[in-house]
Amino acid sequence: MKKKIIISAFSNLYTDQRIEKVCRTLYENGYQIELIGNDWNGAGKMERPYPFSRIHLASKSLKTAYFEFNWKLYQKLKKKADQHTALYANDVDALYPNYLIAQKLNIPLIFDSHEIFSEMPAIQGKMSQKIWRHVEKTIIPKLGNMITASGSYAKWFQKKYGINPVVIQNAPRRLNFSGKISDNDPKILLYQGAINPFRGIDKVILAMHHLDGVILKIAGDGPMKAEYERLVTEENLQHKVQFLGKLIPENLRNITITADCGMSIEENGGESYLYSLPNKVLDCIQARVPLILSDFPEMKRIKSHFDIGEIIADHRPETISAAVQKVLAKGRTGYREELENASKVYCWENEEVKLLEFVQKVYQ
Repeated sequence: MKKKIIISAFSNLYTDQRIEKVCRTLYENGYQIELIGNDWNGAGKMERPYPFSRIHLASKSLKTAYFEFNWKLYQKLKKKADQHTALYANDVDALYPNYLIAQKLNIPLIFDSHEIFSEMPAIQGKMSQKIWRHVEKTIIPKLGNMITASGSYAKWFQKKYGINPVVIQNAPRRLNFSGKISDNDPKILLYQGAINPFRGIDKVILAMHHLDGVILKIAGDGPMKAEYERLVTEENLQHKVQFLGKLIPENLRNITITADCGMSIEENGGESYLYSLPNKVLDCIQARVPLILSDFPEMKRIKSHFDIGEIIADHRPETISAAVQKVLAKGRTGYREELENASKVYCWENEEVKLLEFVQKVYQ
């Protein structure tokens, strides 16, 4: 009998590349996978080689959507899980129903924390932060099997809750890059990811005043998009800044590979950002695109091993523009060897080995 794993997340699934990689790796290595997400913010067409479903959410606000999802997920897991099942919860917003069912049936539970959910900038000082902190401190110390996405996250959870997570970084699959580097005119500075506060997007927009022969492309969507579009208009930078909207993963990869400089200049809006290793950093490494980076532990760690770009000391527009100019002056060719070496280390092929070892131990 194949070992059955039910993987769940508060996600519309399609754009969550970490979950896709985890599911595909387990599926291709003989596990019987079932994936559960939801239709919050839409449910685009999706094909997977394993079964998946999306819980319909009638809620109009995110606050009530979380409660609705957790209740409906509990009901669904109660029907689907049995003594031959392991549960795999992605992030704290899917943890509680998984924990209850795992306790009820005495079956394994894997918790994969993509971030420090209770310390995200969007919930700082809000009632929701208290709720997620309560869920964390109630359940995480009782867990035996935990994964997280960066070494700094693992240290935080160990110090806070006395648990030692296995680190599985959200690296993309290895790209064998042999293509010719584009000779762009103007040069392309790329931001990719959610358009949220504390991502440094407004700061890099202002830095465009100091960058000639450069265009900023912003690929993604999020709650701050309209405000940043207004900022571009107010600063008369429409000719220098393009909003590409939310792209499907394949199209985003095609955009990334054309950039001259990427960016991951998150601000310290809380420990979840401070200790993160953003996906965009690893995506750019695989695309062999150098970056400007925040002075954060995980980014400094990579930079200490591989010269993949420039660390910014602060978020002043002048500082950002100087770092971009330095990267562009050296060029993608100048960083090519170091990016190539980094791409061999920061790839899913290395991370999935750790995932398979971890899951195998859970079943022993």
